[in-house]
Amino acid sequence: MFRFVISKRWWVVALFTLLVAPSIWFALKVEQDNSIDRLIVQNDSDSVAAREFEQVFGAGEYVVLLAEADDPFSVDVLTAFDGLERELGAVPRVTAQSALSIFRRSQGGFTPTAESAAAFKLFATKTTMFKKQGLVNDHYLAIPLILSVKGSVERHDVVEAVDKVLAPHEKSPAPFKMLRKVGQPYVNAYLDNDTRKAGFRLFPIFMLFVLILNYALYRSFRAMLSFLFVLGVSAAMTVGYVGITGGTFTIISAVVPMTILITCTATLVYLHSRFVECPPGVDPWDHQIFALRNKFLACTASIFATAVGFGALAVSPIRPIREMGIWVGIGLVFTWLAVFTLFPSLQRIFKTPTQSERKVAGAWFEKATEGLPRFAYRFRWVLVPGALLMSAAGAVALFGIPHVLPKMELQTNPLEYINHNSALYRDTKLMEEIVGGLSVTEVWVKGTDKAKKGSVTDPEVLRGLNHFMLSLEEDKRVGSAVGLPSILRTLRYVGGEGDQLPEDDAGMEKVAGELEAAMSKEPMLSRFVEQKQMTQTHISVISQTVDWERFISLDEMIKRKWAETVKRDPALAVFEIRSVGLAPLQAKISHHMVPTLVESFAITVAIIFATFLLVFRSGPARVMAMIPSLFAILVMFGIMRLIGMNLNVATILIASTVLGTSENDQVHFFYHYQEKAGESTEAGLRHTIQIAGKAIFYATLINAGGFLAFALADIPPMRQFGILSALAFMLSMIADFTALPAALWLVFRAKPKD
Repeated sequence: MFRFVISKRWWVVALFTLLVAPSIWFALKVEQDNSIDRLIVQNDSDSVAAREFEQVFGAGEYVVLLAEADDPFSVDVLTAFDGLERELGAVPRVTAQSALSIFRRSQGGFTPTAESAAAFKLFATKTTMFKKQGLVNDHYLAIPLILSVKGSVERHDVVEAVDKVLAPHEKSPAPFKMLRKVGQPYVNAYLDNDTRKAGFRLFPIFMLFVLILNYALYRSFRAMLSFLFVLGVSAAMTVGYVGITGGTFTIISAVVPMTILITCTATLVYLHSRFVECPPGVDPWDHQIFALRNKFLACTASIFATAVGFGALAVSPIRPIREMGIWVGIGLVFTWLAVFTLFPSLQRIFKTPTQSERKVAGAWFEKATEGLPRFAYRFRWVLVPGALLMSAAGAVALFGIPHVLPKMELQTNPLEYINHNSALYRDTKLMEEIVGGLSVTEVWVKGTDKAKKGSVTDPEVLRGLNHFMLSLEEDKRVGSAVGLPSILRTLRYVGGEGDQLPEDDAGMEKVAGELEAAMSKEPMLSRFVEQKQMTQTHISVISQTVDWERFISLDEMIKRKWAETVKRDPALAVFEIRSVGLAPLQAKISHHMVPTLVESFAITVAIIFATFLLVFRSGPARVMAMIPSLFAILVMFGIMRLIGMNLNVATILIASTVLGTSENDQVHFFYHYQEKAGESTEAGLRHTIQIAGKAIFYATLINAGGFLAFALADIPPMRQFGILSALAFMLSMIADFTALPAALWLVFRAKPKD
């Protein structure tokens, strides 16, 4: 097969050249989107409910602009604030409504005079309604913006247009002290931009690292070019597949091409290292066939195990993780094809030199590792128990001890994924303190029995909704609640009738009549009332709920308050409620992330074990093959616990990533160990270290160095992922050369020859 491939080498190169062009074209079309709704699979029940909710009330994302001033009610400040709000309201897809705009409509306009400023101050401060909603304070005025956007492209365009309006004011904020802008669209835009920039920075750094290491190892520009072409083809075809299938990158998607590049590079190191070891007097091209045959099974088994191991992530309901697993699995199929067809063709075309023609690096490695087998034997009772104890400590750090040590915390709040030194992070934290959180849970109130004419505009229903909303606001977990009763209270307040809804029947009849009259005049009502049958509305509950436990507690409280209100106001009995929106999705992500990753990790372990079962006949080899990877993963989690680092959407992937990538070393280790194991344990170990040890060492440097490039990312999860992955790869290599040989000495009860 290999002789045939090499004989058709120019056809092979031509074929891959034809495939690369469209791959690059589709790869460039892949968009970046880090919004919460991208983090969960589209057929999930909560995701489906969120989309149905949007179809009724429209899609929207929220931004809050804070204009800080020593005296926010001075004429100069209000003049500038009014002009800024008008500019923002003129931006397409943006709705702006502040306390000042409500006052302006109530007065038929606003003139920048001392009398108008005093009137507005009285209007804004004589009620607690605006302060509780975060619209006014002693030191700021706020402009809430609703962005009618759907998807990263629309969000990018609208945020860019808003920033264009704000730019002159941010540059010269006077008469404001400062302008602060917060909201999920800015968090998403920040992550989109930073992850895109990170890719442009990190991949050139990785390629430079590969170039330097390749030349230092093989001392050949021709070998370097062979590597580069195969790496480029593998990455382009993988990302091109993402583009042609309509995929979208998220915060963790940079792991996909990086994993492909690293796995491909490591496999090429194994192949080329075997090729350059051509003995004197042997035709190098006959030796090339031998090297390909000798490494075919080990490389195929390792790539297969890695591909199917990552493919196991497809069980996850978390969309980016599922997609990452599928994309890496398919990308490794492309990699396998390129490694065993394009690479040998390029070796022959470029006539890459062997060690007899060009001295290669690594002589020091053979001298340094000569005593490793006997070292492992001498300290076997220290190395093996020590590795097991460290692994057990890492497991305890990860899973905790009931009633003694809590398990590691999982962080799913997107805000925590941005740089903590950024103005966006600080401003958002400040806004959370002011309004009691920025997490939005939409309580969807929906009629269930049309025969009973359950219209949300009925006076009895409006009274019940008001009671329900007020009861929600009484709970300490709720920062504020905004819904149809809030708008009606505002309308009454503007009309000089107070900021509370009446309790008597006549008063509620009047409110219901005013509501029907205001439907066509008040734009905010369309976002809170379904216009066709008037049987649906919603209440936006603002809280700090971001994890599953707190969301379940909040949801149970909402249902309990609803049941209590229905008893008080039977008119609500024809409606049902459901919690939808970003908060439930975010909570569900945190709930599913650990169990599904544990499940996928278990599947990965089973698949890799089955691969070893097929490749190696030795029972102990099958069991011990995973010792280095599991040791590295668990110790890495222990280090995370010691330094106070939480799990997040990126770091939690390290286990599957390291296991799926580092097992390549164990495959090659045991493959070559078996070649001499029949003679003795010591002979098998020496042969393994001589043939595969150097390749394992350099492949680990590539793995660690490649992922370490993520340490330069601005986004904390990706930076942590890079550092911890590199650490885990190094720990795995150390175990390959110490704990694994020591375990073999113990299992086979062997001794070195005198």
